[in-house]
This record gives sequence, C-alpha cells and structure tokens, in this order.
Amino acid sequence: MPGGGLFSSGKWWVYLLILLFFLLPTLLSRYTSSSEISWKVFEKDMLSRKAVEKVVVINNERADVYIKKEFANDSMFREVLKPPFGKGIQAGPHYSFNIGSVEQFEKKLEEAQKGIPDSDKIEVSYVKEQDWIGNIFVWVLPLIVMIFLWSYILRRSGGAGGAGIFNFGKSTATLIEKEKSKVSFDDVAGLEEAEQEVREIVDFLKNPETFTRLGAKIPKGVILVGPPGTGKTLLAKAVAGEAQVPFFTISGSEFVEMFVGVGASRVRDLFKQAKEKAPCIIFIDEIDAIGRSRGKGAFLSGANDERESTLNQLLTEMDGFGTNSGVIVLAATNRADMLDPALLRPGRFDRHIYLELPNMKEREEIFKVHMRPLVMEDNIDLALLAGQTPGFSGADIANICNEAALIAARRKKERIGRQEFMDAIDRIVAGIEKKSKIISREEKNIIAIHEAGHAVVSWLLKHVDPIVKVSIIPRGKSLGSAWYLPEEKQLRSETAFNERLSATLAGRAAEEVAFGEVSSGALDDLEKVTREAYMMVVYFGFNEKLGNISFYDSTGQRDMSLQKPYSEETGRIIDEEVRKLVETAYQRALEILRQNKHLLQQVADLLLKKEMVFKEDLEKILGKREE
Repeated sequence: MPGGGLFSSGKWWVYLLILLFFLLPTLLSRYTSSSEISWKVFEKDMLSRKAVEKVVVINNERADVYIKKEFANDSMFREVLKPPFGKGIQAGPHYSFNIGSVEQFEKKLEEAQKGIPDSDKIEVSYVKEQDWIGNIFVWVLPLIVMIFLWSYILRRSGGAGGAGIFNFGKSTATLIEKEKSKVSFDDVAGLEEAEQEVREIVDFLKNPETFTRLGAKIPKGVILVGPPGTGKTLLAKAVAGEAQVPFFTISGSEFVEMFVGVGASRVRDLFKQAKEKAPCIIFIDEIDAIGRSRGKGAFLSGANDERESTLNQLLTEMDGFGTNSGVIVLAATNRADMLDPALLRPGRFDRHIYLELPNMKEREEIFKVHMRPLVMEDNIDLALLAGQTPGFSGADIANICNEAALIAARRKKERIGRQEFMDAIDRIVAGIEKKSKIISREEKNIIAIHEAGHAVVSWLLKHVDPIVKVSIIPRGKSLGSAWYLPEEKQLRSETAFNERLSATLAGRAAEEVAFGEVSSGALDDLEKVTREAYMMVVYFGFNEKLGNISFYDSTGQRDMSLQKPYSEETGRIIDEEVRKLVETAYQRALEILRQNKHLLQQVADLLLKKEMVFKEDLEKILGKREE
C-alpha cells in the first residue's frame, strides 16, 4: 500500500533499533550485576577474613561490596572477580545486600569491627543514583503500546483497505464492476410489473439517446417497497447485472457510526465516487435506517441529530445545487410509511415500485426458477405446489425448494419427488413433526374432535376457504391442524368474515358439543378470532352501531402515539360489539355441529384411525362441497 502507516512493515527496523537502545543497558547489566548476599555472610565470610575493600551504600537502601584484588585466586571469590571478557579483575561491585536503614547498618558494622584500628576499618561511602534509562523506559513503553493499539484499532475499523483515522468518513459501499455481476432478469420471476419499471433504468443507461432526443429525463431515484422476501434486493442485483455499469451497494445502517458527522461524510464520499464513475447506480438497502421522518415522534423513535444530518446530506446530494447526472439511486425498504416526505418527493425518488406477495401464477414462475439446480422427478406439478403456498414470498418458496432437497437427501433418494415438496411445505407452515411427543388416548380424542369441528363447519359454510387436509399429528407448537387453500381475492364480504370466524371457533364448539366442556387447545383459534373481529369493527366498518368509520392509519404515524384515535366511550362500544360478534359466530358453529353431530363423530373417528385425512376422504363422509 503506498505511503504505509505508522507501523507499516517497511519501518519495523527503526522501531527495533529504538527498542534495542532502551534494552541495551539492561542486557549489559547482566554481566556486571553483583551477587545478592545476607548480612551474616558478609560479616562471617568477608569481614572476618578482611577481604572487603570498600562498601558503597546506594540511595540508603543497598550496600555494594567490593572485594580486594589479592583475593582473586581465593576459591570463594574466584568466580565473582573473574571478568566476563578478557583478563584481569572485574571492577565490581561484587556483592550486594539490603541494609534496611542507614542507622541499623552503621550500628551493625561498628559492632562487627570492634577492636579493629580505625586505619584498617572498611571505607563506607554513600551515593545517590538515578536509573534515568529505566525511568524513561517506564514512561515510554506504555506510550508505545498505546500508539500501537490505537493504530491497530484504526486499521481494523477502516476495513481491508487499511483506512486510518482520517478514513472514518469514507464510504463503505461495495463497488461491483460491470463485468462481475452475474445476476440477470432471467433469475427474477413473479415480478413482471416491477421488472418492466426498472428495465427503463437499464435501457436509459445503455441507450440514453433514445430518451434524451425527445427531451425526457430519467428518474433520479427509484425506491422498491414491499414485504420482506418479495425480491427487492434480488431485483437490484438483476439491474446491476443487466445495466453493465458500476454498481455501488450499501446498507442504510452503514452510514451511521459512533462518531458524530461520519454519516454525512460517508454520503458525500459515496456520491463523489459515484460521480467519478458515472454513469452508475447506487443501491441503498433498508434505507429506512437513515430515512425516517424528522421531527415526528423523535422521542419514541430514537431520532437523533446524527441520523438527521445524514438524511439531510442524502437529500442534498440527490437533489441540491450540485448535479448528479448519470448517477441513479436505487433503494429498498419494507417500511415506506416511516420515510421522510422530502425523500419520497419527485426529483429525488421519482418512481415508487411496490412489490406484493406473488399470486398463484407468479408463485409457479418462482418455483421454476428455484427448481433449476434441483434433481427432480418428472411428475412434479408446479400448479399444485403454487396452490399449496398462498401468501408465500419468493424467499419462502426458495426455502421450500431447499428444504425438499434436504428431506430427499435425508431419505437417501436419488431424485426429489412430490412428497418431499409437500413435506417441506408442511414443515415450514406448521413445523417439524413431533414423533417423540407423548399424547394420551383421551387427549388424542379431544384433538380429533377439535380438528373435526373445523373440518365440518368449514365444509358446510360455502364462504370459507376450501379445506385441503386435516391432521392430528403434532407439529411445532400445535397438536393438530387443518390446512386451507385460500382463494386469492382482493375483496372479502362481511358474510365471508363472519363465516370464517365461525369456522375458526368450530374447534372449541365441537369440544362443547361432544364433551360438554372445552379445553385450552383453542388458544391459537381465540387469538385469531379476536384479532379478526377487531379488524372488522375498527378497520372495515362492519358494525352498524359504529357506522362507516375506520380507525386504520395507512401512514403508520399513529403507531408511535400514546393515545388511541377514539374516546373511552367509543372504546367501550368497540369492545362490546366485538364480544357480540364473536359470540354470534360461536353460536352459529354450535348450531351447525349439533345438527351434524353424527358427521362430526365420523370425521373424528377417521382422524383417530388415519391421523391425516384429505379432501377426498372428507367428501366420502360430508358429500360434495357446495361451491
């Protein structure tokens, strides 16, 4: 890397020399260091033999002992007087010991030399020393360690490019060159309308003269909005592969950093890089991380000045005094209701593309795409699989295909068959089959009656979605389940809502008809009924007492409000009407089951026998269902 950093590999020898400079005195001192002894050894073996030449007291703490040269051949002192290099006598000090205090040392020395003439007494001197190299080392070493760690942290936080402290404000977007993107529109299925919208972007980047000759301007920004898993990011990848222009991709959360001002700086740097490579595309995934509305519910939403400054910079870059010709911004979010209006206005995001969950035909196309790499049998009915997966997103369908392949591999099969796909759907919808769960005969009977109640009432009410199969095999958290095939309608009547409430409550109603009491097995049913009943009264205006009033908020701004959009009196009316609605639906289910108690028992007995019954089995007992 040109230039390098503070600790680049080319400069290591400099720091090694500095380190050796500080360590050299310590390394040399090992050859001149004195041997530690005790006062007893000093008095008995040295003073008594008159071998001591002088004693030097260092800093009133340590006594250094020097041995006379004439004792060089003495067996006791031979090694300590021998120099490390060459010939002669080592200068010393040769021995040392701690004195405790000067007064105590002088007293002991005086007592040890009693009767010795003053001229023969040992010379004692006192010296003050400072280890300036050691003191410097103590101060410098922590500083070196801190600099090294700080440099290491900055390099790591800057990414693989070796960014330092001045690169925090640089964009972290990933650049995909035109020749590296392999995804095309052939890999996208079920998004025909959205694909057509973004194709214009691709056509403009490839042949701008076709549009500019008529005075048209390409949209500056395109935002993809839709539920999770509907293919927003996949569509952006396809645009990158088809347009064959540089493509910058970044997540909205990558703009926000722990340092103030970094987000806005990264936005500036991103657009600067994009302008240099124009024409190009910038893709910002999950743009709601920085694009939330400013000033609305700031306390509850956790808004802060850093995020808002980042958004302001993005607004300026997209449509400010500067020109961004040739730079198209592509963004994706599943929370468009939270975005700032200034971001969504024409001139910034001119085109809004809404992706919805695929319908049956689109699901069939998605299955085709994800089945390309699979080794399958020839009798796979794509229409059947598409019909069995209403409400599934493209990501869900990809998961089904992968799960079917895993199940086939687990069963040691050479090809993936229809049963593996059906088992994969069951597993994803209801969870894995719990073969180890122990259920008593009494509980199994209750579960069979419960699921039979759903089957009978659903079969006899024509506005309820057709039932596909009923099972009393435990899966996930459920002990039994009934599979329906929802009709893909855009509108649903009040009668259809009411009948669906009755079908959902039919499990509990069947328990009351058969046993005279109910169990706790209807928890999930009650949750669904309560939610749907409130939607009928509060959102859809299906209540005569409240009238044609809806408290639904399509903007999502009321979600952060602490107050309900209606008064306490209206709230009481809503609760009463919901209770009446649910009770009416329950009574209808009871009435149907009491009139057809023999059919209920027959379906329950068949469930106890087979554990899973299909539409064909139900037709034999309940007759042809009225369409």
